[in-house]
Amino acid sequence: MKVRLLHTDGNGSFKEISWDKPNISDTEIEVKALKTGVCRSDLDMMQGNFGPLPLEMQGHEGLGIITKVGDLVKNGNVGDYVATRGEPAYADFYNCRHNEYVVVPNADPKYILEPVACGINVVMQPLEAIKIRSGSDKRCLILGSGFLAQVAYKSLKLLDLEFESIDVVGNYNKELWKDTLKDTYTGSYDVVIDLSSRTNILDDVEFNNEALVILGVQKELKSDFGNLLWKACTIVFPSPRAECFINAMETAARWIEQDKLTVDKFWTKAYNRTTEWQQAFDDGINRSNNYSRGYIQWD
Repeated sequence: MKVRLLHTDGNGSFKEISWDKPNISDTEIEVKALKTGVCRSDLDMMQGNFGPLPLEMQGHEGLGIITKVGDLVKNGNVGDYVATRGEPAYADFYNCRHNEYVVVPNADPKYILEPVACGINVVMQPLEAIKIRSGSDKRCLILGSGFLAQVAYKSLKLLDLEFESIDVVGNYNKELWKDTLKDTYTGSYDVVIDLSSRTNILDDVEFNNEALVILGVQKELKSDFGNLLWKACTIVFPSPRAECFINAMETAARWIEQDKLTVDKFWTKAYNRTTEWQQAFDDGINRSNNYSRGYIQWD
């Protein structure tokens, strides 16, 4: 099946090509793309900072409608709306494996679940390790004040994880965080969630013995790990590639539907797939003051 596909080879732009989509297997669904988020990792790939990924892995923040169902698929029927982590969601149609999609009520952009699930997964993937280090005498630090940090902070609350304090340190979205946001951190911490662009946090933050360090964004670290080794700290790298990520997607769908998690301000602009898709990537690089994140919307 020939479909249009947006892809980049890391030379500074995306381009449209014709892609031969394979047939679905017995455990896959076929999805017609309706909305696809433009992820920061897509922009990094476009600018040559990593990758590029193969054609069949470009575009992963998908929201679409099921058009075909494999014989062994137990979740979803033709006509159901689905949020997908499967790729390539920058294609008109794409296949999705059984553990990479969640059925959702409608095609509202709030159900572009993958980036929301990334924030939840920052807490859920190492959940048992966090529980061991939580309690009324324990302290947690979140570095960064963007969308992922907001979702991670809310996840700690919704999962009833108790701490003496949860300090959030960042420079952005002060109007959203209000009094929660701090300019700096003080004292030592049992759980540190790093969602910032800082490269030397392992040197700057004071960790308690056997602290948990959660590194939730891709970046280059310039740190001496000797201090963490001496204090027997644990480092975790949450990722949508983990098998348990589907649990975060299911949780995201449930919390959004129950109005426990509000993500309406996350998506600030829609771009027409036929006439504006190039602008979607340009705006993602040259962000205006009121821009949070955009998505491409199919006709």
